[in-house]
Amino acid sequence: MKISDSVALVTGGNRGLGARLVAELLEQGARKVYVGSRVPEDVAEPVRRDPRVRVLKLDVTDADSVAAAAVAAPDVTLLVNNAGVLGFGTVLDGDLELFERDLRTNYLGALRTVRAFLPALRAAPADAAIVNVLTLIALAPVAPMAGYCASKAAAHSMTQALRAAVAAEGIEVLAAYPGGIDTEMLAGVEAQKADPEVVAARIIAALAAGEPVVWPDDASAAAGAVYAAGPARLEQMLAG
Repeated sequence: MKISDSVALVTGGNRGLGARLVAELLEQGARKVYVGSRVPEDVAEPVRRDPRVRVLKLDVTDADSVAAAAVAAPDVTLLVNNAGVLGFGTVLDGDLELFERDLRTNYLGALRTVRAFLPALRAAPADAAIVNVLTLIALAPVAPMAGYCASKAAAHSMTQALRAAVAAEGIEVLAAYPGGIDTEMLAGVEAQKADPEVVAARIIAALAAGEPVVWPDDASAAAGAVYAAGPARLEQMLAG
């Protein structure tokens, strides 16, 4: 996809990886970037001042909010599903309300947003694409994040189905599988974490190259090689 001709929407674009994705799209010359956020006031003032930026109130768990956003941004040619939440808990004793929240946001929220913006993507005069920000642990779970992993696994499966569903229409679908990223979401978690600027740059570079999958940090790239050699190997590695 040619980034310089794109009109992008980044959900959850006010902070963390989303904010870095917005910055990278602007750096690469995107024509317009809608920054979707449940709290528009949280979008940093320097970003707001960029004449190419439009701040958009958007809660992906609210059907009315998503529908209103689709009306407000009818020219989107690139949808970046980045909004996400993470609740901690193991498969046997995790809070099911947290698990349901993660599913509503990470899976159903992304799917709802895709469906709402498909008319705009179909009407795009040239390239159109969807980026789903997933996670390495969508492919094999880690015990303390069982609900989050399941929600992202559902989003992974949805991404595969979506790629097949829109292929004939020329809409590209990029699945991104980062490992841990150094953002607020993982604050307090002792683990190897990637620089969000690096992750964002690699995702956008993969999009520009027309790739269907990207492992956008060194840890996820190494784990992706393990997964390619055999999914059970990655499961065993992360379980340990």
